Amino acid sequence: MKKMLLASTAAALMATSVFADGHANEVKLGILIGFTGPIESLTGPMAAGAEMAMTEVTESGKLLDAAKVTPIRADTGCIDNGLSTSNGERLIADGIHGLIGGDCSGVTGAILQNVAIPNGMVMISPSATSPGLSSVEDNDLFFRTAPSDAREGQVMTEVLMERGVKSIALTYTNNDYGKGLADAIESNFKAAGGEVTIVAAHEDGKADYSAEMGALASAGGDLLVVAGYLDQGGLGIINAALDTGAFDTFGLPGGMIGDSLPTNVGSALNGSYGQIAGSGGEGIEKLVAMAGDAFDATSPYTPESYDAAALFMLAMQAANSTDPAEYGKHILDVANAPGEKIYPGDLGKALDILREGGDVDYVGASAVELIGPGESAGTYRLIEVQDGKNATIGFK
Repeated sequence: MKKMLLASTAAALMATSVFADGHANEVKLGILIGFTGPIESLTGPMAAGAEMAMTEVTESGKLLDAAKVTPIRADTGCIDNGLSTSNGERLIADGIHGLIGGDCSGVTGAILQNVAIPNGMVMISPSATSPGLSSVEDNDLFFRTAPSDAREGQVMTEVLMERGVKSIALTYTNNDYGKGLADAIESNFKAAGGEVTIVAAHEDGKADYSAEMGALASAGGDLLVVAGYLDQGGLGIINAALDTGAFDTFGLPGGMIGDSLPTNVGSALNGSYGQIAGSGGEGIEKLVAMAGDAFDATSPYTPESYDAAALFMLAMQAANSTDPAEYGKHILDVANAPGEKIYPGDLGKALDILREGGDVDYVGASAVELIGPGESAGTYRLIEVQDGKNATIGFK
């Protein structure tokens, strides 16, 4: 880490000069997420949520010197470290003041190490959930509005136990996200007295998952938990299971939750269930009302994306600066008590309070509460596939 930082001194100094005056008539926020790849069906609403927060602040005219907030989109491919790093470097060259992203956990780590740390850039991920990101050495530059998969492993175990599941087969996408989530599910389920018959990796982008399904079917279990991606390998695994009759009910962690999965699988997915980061209450209701028909504000990680953008802008106001070295220190302050609770649609009011030296407690659309190393404490929306659609059946 130290060698990397020393090697990038020139880049860091260049970034510092960009932020030297601390203010800007235009604030640029990068949105670096997987517009292509295994979660591409989720990222359109995610970007729209972040951009709606930026528009809200721009139209208020209350950020710093009535700054205009401009989004700049770039692609990670979700699982492409090279693409993610090069696009992150391009965003730095474009003069961004903050980075919303990455999305999937592996590329998020790559962006952090190769782009954010060398350039002193703050990044807030709305969807990277690997437990490994909780302990990474990040120079206090990395935050996330989605909870760690360590928490999801606990929640999924509670759901499975409540439904009387005594044994599971478990497959995961072969990357940081999948391995971390699988470890959390396996350890929690075993600790609760359940049996894990097999833990097997699968690769994304394959045309045929019959070999993987052979091993999973041989191991058996009350249901198959698929810790994968809904638009690639996870979908392939489920289709293979249904084609062979090996399993007819599936446990669906966060990477498998989205409208495209029941649409692509069909009625055979009815009765499968899982969970994804999300909350009910005033915050999400306000975001849904604001979005209207423009985009689905309840789509996975969309509330967290609005909140990530909002935290950047509130922290800048609290610091009276667009310099990441200055405003980064204020992200935890604006995200947590004490202060007036702030929801979607309240960003102008929050900027007024901060400009006058007051405190805000940003609740946002996803019940933001940042703990420990700057990550969400986490509530989860419980999902069951009913009549070919994901239905919300509760919260944990």
